Amino acid sequence: MTAPLLAHATDYGRMYARSTTEQFAVPSITTVIAQQAHALDGWFSYMGASSLAADPELPAMIGSPARIRQAVNKAAKAAETYRDEAAARGDRVHTYCEQVALRALGRPHRMQECRDELASHGEQAFAARFDEWWELYRVEPIAPEITVWNQSVGYAGTLDLVARINGRICLIDYKTKGTTRDGTVKALDDKVVMQLVAGMKAEESLVDPVAGQWEPWKFGENPMLLAVAIGETEVRPQRANPDVLKHHWWKFCALRRVWEMSADVSAAGQALLPIAPPPLAAPARVSVGAGALG
Repeated sequence: MTAPLLAHATDYGRMYARSTTEQFAVPSITTVIAQQAHALDGWFSYMGASSLAADPELPAMIGSPARIRQAVNKAAKAAETYRDEAAARGDRVHTYCEQVALRALGRPHRMQECRDELASHGEQAFAARFDEWWELYRVEPIAPEITVWNQSVGYAGTLDLVARINGRICLIDYKTKGTTRDGTVKALDDKVVMQLVAGMKAEESLVDPVAGQWEPWKFGENPMLLAVAIGETEVRPQRANPDVLKHHWWKFCALRRVWEMSADVSAAGQALLPIAPPPLAAPARVSVGAGALG
């Protein structure tokens, strides 16, 4: 996926600026959604244990505490390694999808180069399945990788694709997914609906990032919101249920407030301060009467 030109990595998550010459001002859609808690302790533990159990050098490590410690340290990073590799794969697949849309629009593209890059990683099946879906659904691209802004709530983001399918305007978000044991693409997370509805609720879209030129958002009136799971065995598009959109929008707005409060707390300063023990009390003075020994 092409990195949005106006997006910046910050201590408060990914944030967007209005132009290439301005400071970042609002959080990204995904940064806002990330305020929602995710319990991944079990997954991290499983990935670590699986990595250690699958290590081909494990039998030779028995009896060597130093080598065992090295193996444990390696296994402890297994979840992070898997996450980073999945993110890199997702970027490659998203970039290919963008190039397909650019080619269909008659604009400069790197479609073959990106397809070759997928093949070099053994990921050509993602491209093949995506091409099949693109032809089957007769996708008519309008705007790939379009950056949007909502000033009222305070956020920005980049939509994977605005397209027309069967005469209907669609806002599309791609998710690269693995494959289940039965050969189907893994299920999508419901939070993708928050991502799509936030895009739908945009107020502006980017025209020129260098000049900071924006225009009123043209595709927010009753579009179809599509989450498209791209796997090696199939591509599964799913439509966001119109009846639940308002609830996911309210939840997104609440998470935006959580992000703001968290940023305010971080900027306020150090939460805990050291404290010294109280000073030692001075010894009490004893008054000596007239009859005291002198």
